[in-house]
Amino acid sequence: MAVRRVLIIEDDPAIRAGIVDALQFHGYATEESEGGSGATELALGAAYDLLLLDLVLPGGDGLDILREVHRFLPTLPVIILSARGEEADRVQGLRVGADDYLVKPFSIKELMARIEAVLRRSPERPRPETTVPFRGGVADAASGKITFDDGSLCNLSTMETDLLRYLSMHAGRTVSREEILARVWRITAKGIETRTVDMHIARLREKLRDHSEEIVQTVRGKGYRFRAPSQAGEPA
Repeated sequence: MAVRRVLIIEDDPAIRAGIVDALQFHGYATEESEGGSGATELALGAAYDLLLLDLVLPGGDGLDILREVHRFLPTLPVIILSARGEEADRVQGLRVGADDYLVKPFSIKELMARIEAVLRRSPERPRPETTVPFRGGVADAASGKITFDDGSLCNLSTMETDLLRYLSMHAGRTVSREEILARVWRITAKGIETRTVDMHIARLREKLRDHSEEIVQTVRGKGYRFRAPSQAGEPA
């Protein structure tokens, strides 16, 4: 059975450490964040099985993260961890998209029971699609081949295939170069020249015949955004 991955976004280091220790003791893989500007990208940037989310975070509101997660990853289970225990707060969190709401302070025993219950009743997250349709053709991520509408073919390298699949999984969202390095190349972007991403994007566009950047768009100063065929009529 695959190891379940849990992301904990909690600004209190003592609480966060206690949760991480408990989860790892029970066989879960964990990733953690204290919140801040990169927390939303972290939540959206990898395949987690569960998100544990505090509401009061430095530099933002946990509900904003929840809204983005619910928008792009609607099947990702989320449990809110918060000192806000009023009925109105619990109702708001559940309405925004949380699967459960746990009020601080709580015991590790209760937390683990809530986690197990949510994971039991939550649908499995969808697997990445094997085929990636785009304006002018379709790419087969299994074989690394592109078939254009005119019947012609083109081969993608393994990295180009992984890059296209990742961008298509997050269609409509701007993906930073740093996120691409971390999630596609599986390397930490800190201190690494991100130009390698730009070069691979350029080669991918050439193979997609994306000369006007209508499929893989550049978002100046931020990164790249994949436009699915259903989004072709939307403004850039």
